[in-house]
Amino acid sequence: MTQQATPHRPVSFLQAFLRSEAMGGYVLMAAALVALIIANSPAAPAYFDVLGTKLGFEAGPVVLKETVLHWINDGLMAVFFLLVGLEIKREVMDGQLRGVGRIVLPGVAAVGGMMVPALIYVLINLGSPETLRGWAIPAATDIAFALGILALLGSRVPTSLKIFLTALAILDDLGAIIIIALFYTSELQVFALGMAGALLACLFCLNRAGVLRLTPYLLIGAVLWYFVLKSGVHATLAGVALALTIPLRPRNQGKPEAHSPLHDLEHALHKPVALLIVPIFGFANAGVSFAGMGLSSLAQPVPMGVALGLFLGKQLGVFGFAWLAIKSGIASLPRHATMKQVYGVSMLCGIGFTMSLFIGALAFTDAATVDATKIGVLTGSLLSAVLGFLLLRMSGAPAADGASSEAAR
Repeated sequence: MTQQATPHRPVSFLQAFLRSEAMGGYVLMAAALVALIIANSPAAPAYFDVLGTKLGFEAGPVVLKETVLHWINDGLMAVFFLLVGLEIKREVMDGQLRGVGRIVLPGVAAVGGMMVPALIYVLINLGSPETLRGWAIPAATDIAFALGILALLGSRVPTSLKIFLTALAILDDLGAIIIIALFYTSELQVFALGMAGALLACLFCLNRAGVLRLTPYLLIGAVLWYFVLKSGVHATLAGVALALTIPLRPRNQGKPEAHSPLHDLEHALHKPVALLIVPIFGFANAGVSFAGMGLSSLAQPVPMGVALGLFLGKQLGVFGFAWLAIKSGIASLPRHATMKQVYGVSMLCGIGFTMSLFIGALAFTDAATVDATKIGVLTGSLLSAVLGFLLLRMSGAPAADGASSEAAR
């Protein structure tokens, strides 16, 4: 499938996005490594005590008291999901997912990449009904980690494959959002849910009325987050809902859409999310003590299901479905890419770190199972990263500058 930038946005926007995500991947790797070191050091008690500390306030009927870990997972990650929602809306309306031709290959691959890992997890956990709730954990791809690995390969990977991975991961995130909304929602509180619905209607009315200032959207969005948190629906979905209401129309008719409120907010959020919010999440959630653990720990249903789902399920699902789409003629191979390189990228899709840890925290509440999930996520992601990198490293010589530039056009 030929990937082309739209006339609405300069190619430099895509290049800046890839650089930002790749750098975020490096910072996230460092944060996760530091968390693992601390969790297995004498500083471990202080690390876990800080994450369990309750912070918040009460102001009449408004009560907001959560642990530091919950503030990170429910609060900071709502900003991450806001950015994900903005990226999805932009790509569908003004980017690489605009039009059926562009969405076929990454769309088909994303479906396979969610179905097969979930199936592998379920098959391994059939004898353990209490852990089947974690079926969605290996179904997600961490775009920052994956693009960080691709960035290490430089021009050995054509730009068209980076665009393919980005589009696939964005669709993957959309699937994860739908899964969270449908399967990881607790008991609903009708009043709070009604208030959230009313606020969302207000946001859509602002959009329809042509309001192009971001301030009213963000203020209402903050209140929306509070009521979604209290409704039983996971609070991070408020970020996605807010993103869908942010206008993509340009502020001045004579200027391109790159000057729209959506592009401005997306640009403002990219670096803080990639370099601060996601690494903080990784630092808070990757810490797991390996004391008393051995290979037998990995052989338990949850870590085994997660690890094999990410490592085997992702590469089989993404590559298998992509191969079928290409061979059947409904999609074409990304420009200047080989099937071997597509397989390498499919392997990198098994890096499920951020979203997999996030879904794992929703699926399970007891500490032992959460730690088992982390072991599976770390193992599957590490295997996918190392072997995917090596396969792509050996898959071909660096692309010529002209070919790389053509792929970006």
